[in-house]
Amino acid sequence: MQIGSKKWNNVIYDGAKDLEIQIDRGKIDQFGIHAFELIKWTRKTKLTAISDPLEIAVKHFLDSIAPVPIIPPDISLLDIGSGGGFPGIPLKIMIPSLSVTLIDASRKKVSFLKHVIRMLGLDNIKACHVRAEDLSRDRIFNNTYDVIVSRALSSMVNFVQMSLPLLAKDGFIIAMKGKASAKEIESIQSLIKTKSDTQENSISNFNLVLKNYRLPYLKSERSIVILKSVL
Repeated sequence: MQIGSKKWNNVIYDGAKDLEIQIDRGKIDQFGIHAFELIKWTRKTKLTAISDPLEIAVKHFLDSIAPVPIIPPDISLLDIGSGGGFPGIPLKIMIPSLSVTLIDASRKKVSFLKHVIRMLGLDNIKACHVRAEDLSRDRIFNNTYDVIVSRALSSMVNFVQMSLPLLAKDGFIIAMKGKASAKEIESIQSLIKTKSDTQENSISNFNLVLKNYRLPYLKSERSIVILKSVL
């Protein structure tokens, strides 16, 4: 199977249906361009360890669009640790009205992100070379983003704590990962119960929703952890 072939495109189309997401062929073509550039750049810059076209379709693109049903249009979205553009670029393709900011600590990865944005002719999306910790401490960006998402999670608790200052009022946080362990969920729930401060977006005001699913074809278990204000 080759990226951009009819078979590869059908994997995306049918896999999206399995996730109860409708996708048109034009968007799949954009995924193909992104995937082709990803493989080309990976030869000189390590963007992904995945090289099999089926796994690229499923683990990168289908997994990235899994949150589409819960993300409203016309909002601002921050993708922390975007790497090769996941999930931010596929989400922008699926929901064109999003205002998207991609950030990564690697300058080479940000160069790739800017290249793909140009290749796809996307507007109202930018890639920035900045660490999430630094962005979180910059008061200019306080309460800026309606949705903050990441697949590059080393620690869910750290991700949530970094995201809170950046999150707009009534916004929500999406953590995407392999199946979330009971320990990780308990750590977030414990944080919600015990943390109380004067921030507008105090974690104590948030509710946790866990959505588990299986990736089409590969049947890998995945989790989406959503933290949303209950006020």
